[in-house]
Amino acid sequence: MSRLVVKNMSHGFGDRSIFEDVSFRLLKGEHIALIGANGEGKSTFMNIITGKLMPDEGEVQWSSSVRVGYMDQHTVLQKGKTIREVLREAFKYLFDLEEEMMDVTDKMGDASPEELEKLLDRMGTIQDQLDNNGFYAIDSKIDEVAAGIGLKDVGLENDVADLSGGQRTKVLLVKLLLEAPDVLLLDEPTNFLDEQHVEWLKRYLQNYESAFILISHDIEFLKGAINIIYHVENKKLTRYIGSYEEFLRIHEAKRLQMEADYERQQKEITRLEVFVAKNKARASTSGMAKSRQKKLDKIDRIEVTKDKPKPQFNFKSARASGKIIFKTVDLVTGYDSPLSKPLDLYMERGQKIALTGANGVGKTTLLKSLMGDIKALSGHTNLGDYQYIGYYEQEIKGVNRNNCIEEFWQEFPSLTQGEVRSALAKCGLTTKHIESKVTVLSGGEQAKVRLAKLLNRETNILILDEPTNHLDVDAKDELKRALKEYTGSILIVCHEPDFYQDIVTDVWDCEEWTTKIV
Repeated sequence: MSRLVVKNMSHGFGDRSIFEDVSFRLLKGEHIALIGANGEGKSTFMNIITGKLMPDEGEVQWSSSVRVGYMDQHTVLQKGKTIREVLREAFKYLFDLEEEMMDVTDKMGDASPEELEKLLDRMGTIQDQLDNNGFYAIDSKIDEVAAGIGLKDVGLENDVADLSGGQRTKVLLVKLLLEAPDVLLLDEPTNFLDEQHVEWLKRYLQNYESAFILISHDIEFLKGAINIIYHVENKKLTRYIGSYEEFLRIHEAKRLQMEADYERQQKEITRLEVFVAKNKARASTSGMAKSRQKKLDKIDRIEVTKDKPKPQFNFKSARASGKIIFKTVDLVTGYDSPLSKPLDLYMERGQKIALTGANGVGKTTLLKSLMGDIKALSGHTNLGDYQYIGYYEQEIKGVNRNNCIEEFWQEFPSLTQGEVRSALAKCGLTTKHIESKVTVLSGGEQAKVRLAKLLNRETNILILDEPTNHLDVDAKDELKRALKEYTGSILIVCHEPDFYQDIVTDVWDCEEWTTKIV
C-alpha cells in the first residue's frame, strides 16, 4: 500500500528548474535514501512533500490515515520547559487517554447500572491501549532514546532555552523518534551527532518497522539503514532497489550503456545526414534522400547529460609558521562554568590533529578559546609566531542577503568579477548558483561558498569545525585530498572517522578532559 504518491511534479525557483515531471512512491515499510549532489533538490523535495512548498505542477498525495513525522529545525522550544517535559509531548495522545480514563472513573460514582457497564467497557478499552503502547514505561523509553542520541548527557531536567543549536536539534530528533510515526522524514540527521550516536541511530533505523525517507551524505551511515535509493539528478528522480553498493553498480552500468547508445546513434545520424546532403539535389536519388530525412526526423535523440562541475580544492599556503602552534598552561575553557579540566596542550608545526568526543563536551569551545574568540575561565595560551589562520565555523547564524559574488567580494574586494566567478566555480558552483542569493542555496552549496573564501586566503594553520556537514560525496573526497596535501597545520573537529583518519597525525579525545558526564 502506498503511503505517499507524487505524480508528474515540476518545480523551480525563478528561471532555475529543479524538477521536471517527477513521479515518486513510498510503500509501507520502505527505507528510502534520497541521494545526489549538492543543489540537486533533495531538501526542496522534502519541503514539497511536507507542504512547506507548493509544486509548480503535479500532485502530492498522502494516504489519509498515515502519521508523518518531520524534524522541523525552526520549531520553537518553549522557555521554562525541561528537556524531559518536551520529550513527553511525543506521547500526548497517551496522556490524553489517561485523562479520559480519570474522567470515566469520576463518572462511575453517579452512574446507573446501564451507564456503569458502558463506562467499564470504555475504561477497559483505554487501559488496553495504554498497556499496549507502553504508557507505564514512557520515562524508561525516553531515557533509552535520549541516551542513544547523546542527549541524556546534557541532563533531561535542564531548561530547553539553555541549549546550544546542536543540543536543540538532538531534542527535536529524539522527540520525533519517540513519536514513532508511520513515515519518518529525516534531512541530514547526523550533522550534530558524534560517532557512537551516529552508529546508534543507524541501528535504530535498521530495525524501524515503519517507512522513512532519509537525506544524508554519510555513506557509511546510509549503507546499513536503507533498502531503496532514489537518485536525484538532472531534475529527475530514479528509483533503485537494494543496497548503496548495488546502486553504484547499476548506475555506472546504465551510464556506460547510455554513452554507448549515444555514440551509436550519433554515427547513424551522421551517416543519414551525409546521405541526405549528397542526394537531395539529384532527381534520381531525391526520393531516397527524402526517405532518409523522414527516418532522421523520427529518431528519438538520446541526450547525454553533461557531468556536473566537480569541485577543485587547493589551499593557498602562507609562509611557514613558527615551530610552536600553541601551548596551553592550566587552560580551563567554558562560559559560565568550566567545560574542561585544566589543560596542558601542545601543538607544533606540521601536526594535523582531530578533536573527537560526544557533542557538548567542549570541542568548539576549545577551538574558540585557542583563537581568543572566547576568554578562558583560567590559565592561558601561548601562541607561536607568523600565524596565518583560516577558520571554518560550524554554524553561521542569521540570514545572509548577499548573492554569492557579493559575499565573496566582501573579503576579497580587489578581485575582478571574473576572478570571483572563477574561484566560486572551482568549488563546484554553477553560474545559476553563483548569481543566486546565499540564503536560497542548499546547505551544501552554502558550505562551498564558505570553503571558496577559505581556499583563497593564504594560511599556514587551518581550524575546521565539522567541515563535512552538508557536503556531497564528491566535495568530501576532494576536501580530503586537499587536506592531505596541505603543508600547514590542521586542527579539525569531525564526526566521520572515514574522512579524518587518513589526514591527521594525532587524535585528541576531548572526553578525557571534559567536566561533562559522558
